[in-house]
Amino acid sequence: MPGVGPRASAGEGGTRIEVARLLLEHGPVTAAEVAAELKLSAPAVRRHLDALIAHGEATTRDAPRRGRRGRGRPAKLFLLTEAGRVRFGHGYDDLAVAALRYLAETVGPAAVRTFAERRAADLVERHRESITAGGSVADRAAALAAALTAQGYAAGAKRTGNGEQLCQHHCPVAHVAAEFPQLCEAETVAFAELLGTHVQRLATIARGDAACTTHVPLGVAETGSRKSTTTIPKGRQRV
Repeated sequence: MPGVGPRASAGEGGTRIEVARLLLEHGPVTAAEVAAELKLSAPAVRRHLDALIAHGEATTRDAPRRGRRGRGRPAKLFLLTEAGRVRFGHGYDDLAVAALRYLAETVGPAAVRTFAERRAADLVERHRESITAGGSVADRAAALAAALTAQGYAAGAKRTGNGEQLCQHHCPVAHVAAEFPQLCEAETVAFAELLGTHVQRLATIARGDAACTTHVPLGVAETGSRKSTTTIPKGRQRV
């Protein structure tokens, strides 16, 4: 099993997968948060995190400082690398990339965009009724997050400032979308249409961010609109 390591017992391997899954679904997080969530000791968590880092499946970054407090070393946040995400499903990436390249070369770029739009529609169409039944944009965002999670995107929605922030902590097609951003753009348009408001993509896993993050403003409803903003700022948002 990738990332478990030759000396890891079956029990340790299972725990390490749970640690990796927590980084996938909730990262970036501190070691203390991992320990609390999985009810493990600090040394046990550190051992698993160190093993994931040694195998190239996890990495760290400094937690942002808050206010004037927090002198000394900043806390470390742990998150999965692309290698770490592979264990949760990136099958057939090479085949998909090759197929889209062929489509672009033989039919044209417009065909790739049409394919991306069809895929985005298929992704959400089966959940349309449950999502649009929500009485508010926030309700619909929560329902969309649940629908995406059911399809392997480990998604969640939370209130941030003047809107909801939809985070997808996993993307089964991230490697493909890195070369064909039309997949991300079409997905964003589909989200806007379902939620009934314009949305803005702030970050994507395909571009190296920790999660695909979409800002959903509240109180600016455009019912029936398909307007959306898909530009990702150069200064990527941290989530």
